[in-house]
Amino acid sequence: MSGCEPRAAIEGMVAEELAAAVPPPVEAVAAAARERHGPGILAVLFYGSCYRDGRDEGGLVDLYLLAESYRAVHRHPSARLANALLPPNVYYVDAPFEGRRVRAKYALVSLPQFLRLTGERTFNPYFWARFAQPTGLVWVHDPDVRAQIRRALVQAIVTTYRAARPLVGDRPDPLAVWQRAFLESYRTELRVEKPERARQIVEHFRERYLRLSGILGRLPAVSVGPAACRRRWRLRRVQGKLLSVLRLLKAAFTFRGGAEYLAWKIERHSGVPLELTPWQKRHPILAAATLGWRLHRRRVIR
Repeated sequence: MSGCEPRAAIEGMVAEELAAAVPPPVEAVAAAARERHGPGILAVLFYGSCYRDGRDEGGLVDLYLLAESYRAVHRHPSARLANALLPPNVYYVDAPFEGRRVRAKYALVSLPQFLRLTGERTFNPYFWARFAQPTGLVWVHDPDVRAQIRRALVQAIVTTYRAARPLVGDRPDPLAVWQRAFLESYRTELRVEKPERARQIVEHFRERYLRLSGILGRLPAVSVGPAACRRRWRLRRVQGKLLSVLRLLKAAFTFRGGAEYLAWKIERHSGVPLELTPWQKRHPILAAATLGWRLHRRRVIR
């Protein structure tokens, strides 16, 4: 059986996921994010914990904005360069909805880069492991862009499966490949995820991953053996943690809305409201020291 038939089956699954209705609060905050960057935005994707739970209250919606080009969405050359060299740029946004505020963290990447970074030629799993998970489509510019996104998500699924398949033996549990793939991808980033997190994600979409495993098992066998596969993942950990540090450093300068996001996080976890001055909102890095001292004196942080 050719590789085209399994991919066509996966594309049908992805098309159904992209066609699913998106909650109105997510549409509201996605519109606010799009408005910031103008007509250069081609699509808005929705994924993550709020997607899985089906609710946003008390959480932070995860969005991806796909741009026509960085010149189309960034005024400053430095922002364009940072986005191109180390995608994505990450921002915070909130929007009113029915008497409350919906909060989101959104990443910005160009559509051409997104297509490349979800493919098998990209060594690091930052993009393809994320988008092997179910993804919603909040808004899209036209059918051609929708088709490109659909193909990219199919490629992300195939890449993730094939990257982890040699790690789980000859006759694995159909879900074991996905659990191992997400576990290994978490290890390539500076994120605190317990080992059971990967299992919980796969179990949440159990039928989806069972179906995908059945389809992907019809693709040609992976030529990389278990030992070589393990070496690749060790290299990905080294590379990924370095990239994570660089992304954190970049975010200190590109994370627009970071002060408001920090204030919300502190209030959410401590119950202590934090009012920010206009100067603190404009200069969150410089304001961090004074905010830290103020919170320490109020015994919010120790």
